[in-house]
Amino acid sequence: MNIAIMYGGKSSEHEVSLVSATSIVRNINSLHTIHLIGITKQGTWFLQNQDELMRIRSDEQAVLQIHTAAENQVSIIPGGGTKGALKVGQRFLETDVIFPVLHGSFGEDGTIQGLFEMAELPYVGCGVLASSLSMDKEKTKNLCQAAGLPIVPFFTVRKNTWDIQSERDLLIQEIEKELDYPLFVKPCRAGSSVGAGIAKDKNELLSRAEEAFSWDYKILVEAYIPAREIECSVTGNETCIAYTPGEIIPSHSFYDYEAKYTDPDGAILKIPAEITDDERKTIREIAMKAYKTLDLSGFARVDFFIDKKTKKIYLNEINTIPGFTSISMFPKMCAASGLPYPDLITLLLQLAIERFDSERKLKTSRGK
Repeated sequence: MNIAIMYGGKSSEHEVSLVSATSIVRNINSLHTIHLIGITKQGTWFLQNQDELMRIRSDEQAVLQIHTAAENQVSIIPGGGTKGALKVGQRFLETDVIFPVLHGSFGEDGTIQGLFEMAELPYVGCGVLASSLSMDKEKTKNLCQAAGLPIVPFFTVRKNTWDIQSERDLLIQEIEKELDYPLFVKPCRAGSSVGAGIAKDKNELLSRAEEAFSWDYKILVEAYIPAREIECSVTGNETCIAYTPGEIIPSHSFYDYEAKYTDPDGAILKIPAEITDDERKTIREIAMKAYKTLDLSGFARVDFFIDKKTKKIYLNEINTIPGFTSISMFPKMCAASGLPYPDLITLLLQLAIERFDSERKLKTSRGK
């Protein structure tokens, strides 16, 4: 099978994507023909030569790079399908399925999924709507709350309102009336805890909000809950499976970007999580219900809090393209349930093709 692995991207999580894609390249079945397509921070696509693939497979310390030879620039053609959608120079790149290992904006938010749909290309992961909804933390919370799932109390704040002093003062009064400090502030559409932080008082709320607004025009202000951080992997299309939950025990005040990717002692990962059977059952049930509520497909990681005092379980976030590094929680939780990394990749490729074949049967016009 011809598989295009796309990585990099115009995103704050560009570097994380390189590491995730590197891990996938090392674990994917070697019988497949692999096309590496790197996306620069400016958003340009480049096909990588086979030397890059061999370098990654032969050197365990190597990480994927993006070589930008002009003759290898990739363009995408609407309606081209598996044989004619991807073009490199004057030739077409036959591709049976695309694996977009693109975290964050322009990769996890439905934009590139829309391109694949228009090009009639099968791709791993969620569709346009599900990706877009899951990327927007406000919309995720609203839909899951409407479905009866437990959500941490929050306020949505828009920059155009925040920039008006009188509106900001009223909003802060409302927040302080409903929620106690400390608060947790984060952009609505950024991943890997970029721009997120704890506000212990009004002054910190102001500074945290400004930082979050540098990443998105819409932010969330949530109740800060001293909690255990639990994660659950889910795979599937129309039917789904939730795997053994794991726990993250951060050494920082919360599981921030540094703890996730730059501090080797940033967190302890426990798989399986040391929780009760009832908690495990509840988390898996909520994860699958959230998966279906947002119409997810392929795979996702669903994140939870367990309040250390009350033991109440809260749904936190949903990641439709979670980290895939060798130490990432998603593949490790699947492995703990008996699905090793290489078999997980094979399953995701199969789910992508199944969804594509199923959707091709749907009518797109009234003609015959």
